[in-house]
Amino acid sequence: MNILLLGYGKMGKAIEQIALDRGHQIAGRVDRMASPGVNHTDLATLEADAVDVVVEFSSPESAAENIKYCLERGWPVVCGTTGWLNHRTEIEAICQQKKGAFFYASNYSIGVNLFFRLNKTLAKFMRNYPSYHVSMTEIHHTEKKDAPSGTAITLAEGVMEHLPTKHRWISNEAGQEQSPVGEDVIEIESLREGTVPGTHTVRYDSDVDQIEITHTAHSRQGFAVGAVVAAEWIIGREGIFGMDDLLGN
Repeated sequence: MNILLLGYGKMGKAIEQIALDRGHQIAGRVDRMASPGVNHTDLATLEADAVDVVVEFSSPESAAENIKYCLERGWPVVCGTTGWLNHRTEIEAICQQKKGAFFYASNYSIGVNLFFRLNKTLAKFMRNYPSYHVSMTEIHHTEKKDAPSGTAITLAEGVMEHLPTKHRWISNEAGQEQSPVGEDVIEIESLREGTVPGTHTVRYDSDVDQIEITHTAHSRQGFAVGAVVAAEWIIGREGIFGMDDLLGN
């Protein structure tokens, strides 16, 4: 299949290599630096049938417009960019109107998606033990622009789904003044260090002990493989999808 890459940073390059290894072709590469490949102004020169699927890993600032443009061209979109979800309702409406296909995940790693399920299971256990206070920490490389990470937000949503006392999350970025936290809040601490691909910890603290689960990514490889598999899977489908659809659960 012919893949259009929107975003040609480290993730885009990793996705390209996996795609080529699996026998696919790259229809174009879009990056702010526009090298190599096309830039945003050149997208319109691509023939509609030159692209089978778009893999979007750009930036929070450009993701929504990228997705809209591609759906309107009739191209299926697999998106892994986070930090743009205030536009999600609009994007999904366009997808339905155009009878298109849109796949979004905050994290494409199979291991992380198993971790999401473990997180929900632990939250179910903890609902009967209100003496434990839940919080989270996420660590990423210094080039990551949004905080907290989309993965951390998905984890927080999983906790809130099963802990009725928690209604919202707040971001406590390292180095910023911290505000008082209410009982209904999940604190997410965001750290940016070196080249860390991604580490997420969910923590339950009480006066007597601590329960903690952690997922640590060793490289971007797992994310890239998952994104390419999602791109293969979405071909010929219509609708709005996520990792649960891909994994069959």
